[in-house]
Amino acid sequence: MPTAALSYTPRFKEYDLGRSHPMRPSRVLRTYDLIRACGLLEPPSVSLHEPSQADEDTLALIHSPDYIAAVRAPAEGRSFSRPFRFGLGTVDTPITEGLYEAAALIVGASVQAADLVADGQASVAFNPAGGLHHAHRARAAGFCVFNDAAIAIAHLLRRTGDGVRIAYLDIDAHHGDGVQEAFYSRRDVLTISLHESGRYLYPSTGEVEEIGDGEGEGFSVNLPLSPYTNDYSYLWAFREAIIPMLEAFQPDFVVTQLGVDTHYSDPLTHMCLTTQGYLSVVQEIASRFPRWIALGGGGYNVETVPRAWTLAFAAMAGMEPPERIPKSQARRYRSLVPAPCPGQPEGAGEQNEADAPEQLPCLHDTAVPVVDEDWARVAREFAEETVEAVKSRLFPYHGLSAPT
Repeated sequence: MPTAALSYTPRFKEYDLGRSHPMRPSRVLRTYDLIRACGLLEPPSVSLHEPSQADEDTLALIHSPDYIAAVRAPAEGRSFSRPFRFGLGTVDTPITEGLYEAAALIVGASVQAADLVADGQASVAFNPAGGLHHAHRARAAGFCVFNDAAIAIAHLLRRTGDGVRIAYLDIDAHHGDGVQEAFYSRRDVLTISLHESGRYLYPSTGEVEEIGDGEGEGFSVNLPLSPYTNDYSYLWAFREAIIPMLEAFQPDFVVTQLGVDTHYSDPLTHMCLTTQGYLSVVQEIASRFPRWIALGGGGYNVETVPRAWTLAFAAMAGMEPPERIPKSQARRYRSLVPAPCPGQPEGAGEQNEADAPEQLPCLHDTAVPVVDEDWARVAREFAEETVEAVKSRLFPYHGLSAPT
């Protein structure tokens, strides 16, 4: 059984971009509550760690001094001109109280997760507040202030020295542009992003042709997919194009961004995955890569994200979660219709009211999205064409045979 660590603090609630902002800190707090209620923190093979705020030297592994100073300025009572040039004060990344400290704390948690794995204290460590993959060297973007994923990778490279190979896998519905940018000219970091095509979704990047530059040519991988891509097409593309390159790269560490906004219920995207499809990707990683730093990411349905991340953490820890959401947490998921959980016989959820546990909502989805046949066909063909393009363009860099 793998040893698993969870990096968590209630202070994650301080990364609060406003009451109407979709990036609600409750997604992370509810994830912790559900993980704990499901008993996933009880085994001796699982440990809980409280992170501390990253220092400026750590932030500077990726971000420019001017940008760090700009983010810190409000906390020090200083004003600065033209915050928009740093991507601050926008609808996506407003300047809120305690923003610097909250963002640096998330970085600290991701660096802690990296250290736990690098030191051998855990085979996998999860920071559900992390995965802020859109932040650039000198600019906030897409709800992200500091790029904790890129910083964690840079930290691993700094502490482990030459010869270490790190694979970054991003399954958020949005392209992992900030992490790609940070390592675009390096070949010791393989960045991979599966995402809804930038033709339809922010940040409008992540085409197959973005393959890296200079020494890093061939080590930036993008697999854009069509809206309405379902579990079958997504998993087929992942296994056909991505798994071979990950295995050929033979990373010493894998860092993943596990955004859940590919889910069919997400209000900001157009993908059609279920928790079952999402979990299958996580299980593919868990079965292959023993040194794994897992980060959260997007996902804006507060009933979906905690369930998906709880299922993911159970897979990380090699545990079977309960089929039903524990009673202590069920009220938060009351809109989920009680129904037979996946794998249960028909009628298993049809208990009388006195049998309360059987009336609890399921951890997994009990419904599947209904997609128009034409859109489903378009999504499948889009995936097939993209996989063919990825194989043709990128497989030769990794000693793999390209399609003829």
